[in-house]
Amino acid sequence: MIKPFFCIAIMLFGTQTAISAQSQSDHSSTTDKYTIDIGVFYANSDSNMAVTNPKNGGVFLIDFEDEFLLAEEQYLPYFEFTYEFNQRHKLFIDWKSLDREANNNSISQDFILEDIDGQDYLIETGAALNTEFNIDILRIGYGYDIWQGSNYAVGVSVGLHTMFVEIEFQGNIGTCALDSSLTSQCSNVVATPNVVDYSVTAPLPNLGVYGSYEFYPDLTFSAHAQYFTIKYDDVDGSLIDVRLGVEAKICDNWSLKLAYNYYDVDISIEKQRRINDNKIKTFDHNINYSFTGPMFAISYAF
Repeated sequence: MIKPFFCIAIMLFGTQTAISAQSQSDHSSTTDKYTIDIGVFYANSDSNMAVTNPKNGGVFLIDFEDEFLLAEEQYLPYFEFTYEFNQRHKLFIDWKSLDREANNNSISQDFILEDIDGQDYLIETGAALNTEFNIDILRIGYGYDIWQGSNYAVGVSVGLHTMFVEIEFQGNIGTCALDSSLTSQCSNVVATPNVVDYSVTAPLPNLGVYGSYEFYPDLTFSAHAQYFTIKYDDVDGSLIDVRLGVEAKICDNWSLKLAYNYYDVDISIEKQRRINDNKIKTFDHNINYSFTGPMFAISYAF
């Protein structure tokens, strides 16, 4: 899942030679700056997915932490690389990873996983289920400082958040049949050991603002906020990313950073089936994920 991150990082390093040839802006010259942050964040996660009620056909949200017993609180790795050039410009890339797995020996409610690779699956009350839910979040973007001073900067950014989502259910899972109207027939299904895989790659462009202010020598407050909503073809999604933090410089090249982050993504993917050359909508698959918590990193600038 993290392979795209390393590829983009290599490309980013490879372009620095051409970009660094331009080193003057207005009346002053500047030196290109590279910053690497490596740290952890404390994630208080909330995630859910839309499923179908086999009794009435209604759609409802099922909670991964409550129903599937996935960990709600975790310490997870974090990486960010920033390249600043021509005084006001910067490129940045960061990556977060959230991998969770849990067993529930007795599911509390019936539900249908609908239209997974063209098949519907029934999970019944009391079934034993192992759930694996992995998310990598890759962010890459460009920022421009609109206002600058000796101890502050305010700018705007454009970028792309990409979520790589992998979900796997393993346990007593029934396979539902479809009738001629593409309606699931799950009334007399015998659950057998089964594995259901579900993966989504969701790129979400974003617009944002950011700022920094050195309020005391070697102590800097920084913040960014990014938002976007998009509806394109079969995908409907929204993104909110807000971070507030303080950086303390401890020597010439090294700093410590402490921040608080709120991140929320909601993605719906419309599913359709084809019968007799006609497309019939099943329902919108929905994946919602958010985490709120502090982040800590060691930063090296050169």
